[in-house]
Amino acid sequence: MANSGCEDLRGQEGESFLYFAYGSNLLTERIHLRNPSAAFCCVARLQDYKLDFGNSQGKTSETWHGGIATIFQSPGDEVWGVVWKMNKSNLSSLDEQEGVKSGTYIPIEVNVYTQEGKEITCRSYQMKNYESAPPSPQYKKVICLGAKENGLPLEYQKKLNAIEPNDYKGEVSEEIEDIIKKGERKAH
Repeated sequence: MANSGCEDLRGQEGESFLYFAYGSNLLTERIHLRNPSAAFCCVARLQDYKLDFGNSQGKTSETWHGGIATIFQSPGDEVWGVVWKMNKSNLSSLDEQEGVKSGTYIPIEVNVYTQEGKEITCRSYQMKNYESAPPSPQYKKVICLGAKENGLPLEYQKKLNAIEPNDYKGEVSEEIEDIIKKGERKAH
């Protein structure tokens, strides 16, 4: 799996772009729901950032029923994630999934490091205007399954597993329940 079409890590030229995922899009099943062109490139680290969860503009996510992932600058911290190589035709579907029009996330450019120490420039997303709030158990599960599936460092997986979710006991959409089940089957 190490190199699925990512020998050329510049990737920004031509028909594709590189996207650094750190939240629910860590899980293959999740990103492929809306962005079928996404191909696993590598695991990478974003230096001097920290993972947080929150409600955009103070509103709880209707999809996830809790805080959703974002990153903020934090010297000395790091966020691990997956670099996906995607076709430019999926740029609008990715922006849509990330709620760019509604102002949930803004696209940003980040420099991440592969496990071999190569620096890559990627598109990522950040919430600017949010109130910290814990994720739902389902959202946390999708992130943890994605981290496991793609082999993020174990220390970082432990941190993700230690996140305290909110006490949401209800359902999420059938689509999401389905990818959790698929992810769980893969993980065992």
